[in-house]
Amino acid sequence: QLQASGGGLVQAGGSLRLSCAASGRTFRSYNMGWFRQAPGKEREFVAAISWRASITDYGDSVKGRFTISREKDKNTVYLQMNSLQLEDTAVYYCAADSIGPLRRRVGDYGYWGQETLVTVSS
Repeated sequence: QLQASGGGLVQAGGSLRLSCAASGRTFRSYNMGWFRQAPGKEREFVAAISWRASITDYGDSVKGRFTISREKDKNTVYLQMNSLQLEDTAVYYCAADSIGPLRRRVGDYGYWGQETLVTVSS
């Protein structure tokens, strides 16, 4: 299972680091992704990382501000979020996808973790 954590309340311009820890099974051989869903909006792609951590991909709205990484030994994926903006307020999810090209569609990810809430205030 996947469990996201690290969310909270932060002022605009601040930073947070989200973690996604796996338990019960290993996701070391999966591509991993972060998605978010703001109130009244569809779930959207944020970032993805390949199973070897050699390739990353970012949504346009977070490129240059967010960084995805993973520690295979800890079976954990991170999302470092800097220069947070009000528009980043959302529930964030981590998810796992099978090995292959990095993908951005919600339906491509077969495993989903519990969410963590990020609230950015002015």
